[in-house]
Amino acid sequence: MNPLSNFVSLHPYFKVHPGKLEAFKAAFPAFVEKTMGEEKNLFYGFTLNGDEIFCREGYADAEGLLAHLDNVGALLAEALKIADLTRLEVHGPATELDKLKKPLAHLNPAWFVTDLERK
Repeated sequence: MNPLSNFVSLHPYFKVHPGKLEAFKAAFPAFVEKTMGEEKNLFYGFTLNGDEIFCREGYADAEGLLAHLDNVGALLAEALKIADLTRLEVHGPATELDKLKKPLAHLNPAWFVTDLERK
């Protein structure tokens, strides 16, 4: 199995407040620049569907995801002044998700366990 099959991904969905889409989009470069130096980041970027924003992000492991959240915490706090986090999913192997359940409990994410039994 490809070693990348064991990565952890975070799936935050945001609904931007009316009239604030351009302000939210203007923050994309700061998020991307801040994330570029993260050792365990595998990919990071944004996709849009009208006033809905999705952040596509993957990390080598749980520690990488937690380091990212710490790294972008101030930027995220500012973004949440003009958008609501409408859904949060975390995907990955059960052993990695177990490391995230306590630190992310306050965000009430949906947990998706990777099916590693398939060959």
